[in-house]
Amino acid sequence: MSRTVVVGASSGLGRCIGVGLGQRGDQVALLARRRERIEAAAKEAGPGAIALESDEASCRKAISDAADALGGIDNLVYTPGVGPLVRMIDTDAETWRRVFDTNVIGAALVTAAAVPHLAAAAGTAVYLSSPAGTFGPPWPGLGAYGVSKAALERLVETWRAEHPNIGFTCLIAGECTGGEGDGQTGFNIGWDMELARKAHPLWTSRGCMPGKLMPVEDLVEVVHLILRTDAATSMPVVVARGAPASPPAFA
Repeated sequence: MSRTVVVGASSGLGRCIGVGLGQRGDQVALLARRRERIEAAAKEAGPGAIALESDEASCRKAISDAADALGGIDNLVYTPGVGPLVRMIDTDAETWRRVFDTNVIGAALVTAAAVPHLAAAAGTAVYLSSPAGTFGPPWPGLGAYGVSKAALERLVETWRAEHPNIGFTCLIAGECTGGEGDGQTGFNIGWDMELARKAHPLWTSRGCMPGKLMPVEDLVEVVHLILRTDAATSMPVVVARGAPASPPAFA
């Protein structure tokens, strides 16, 4: 039975992944800031799941508590992501800091806390990235988000270079709306809907979006598969996206 810590498990894709792994037999520790939500998620994940309240200031203690509760840590899954919709020219310093605090610095601090446990278990760490990073073209309106995901991908590469005994994977996950209730992604909460109406045709015409949404169950299965792969097998980048909406080339 794998011992897995899922960070950002109170809502959205993180909740779906944490609950899904627990229901598939993992012993999971769900970390997030909103205690009521992670406690509800832990109940749904199964009797072996535990809920731990955590924020940036207490992430090291939360990882330590998770290791104590689980008897060690085999896997880490980092899911938080902040993606404000704003033109680059209108992106102020506060927005840049908020995006990098969650998408990059949070991942770095959590990983630093978890690495001793992962090294002892020859474990695996998975980070949710995005097609808006280095994988695809830039998404107009999501510039700060895309830049932060590119930085996250380099961050994970650097961790892999320094700790090759741990399986580090960037999971490029796109076009998934999550599950129901708290499992639904809140990525677009707070967006300027007028700017979104202008941006969406650009995303489509420039090939940013493939056309179809990916079922959240498939995303959970991909994460589950990565965590079941021995760290000796390198999986630096895994891509899981919605399928193209175009017709077959040879009908």
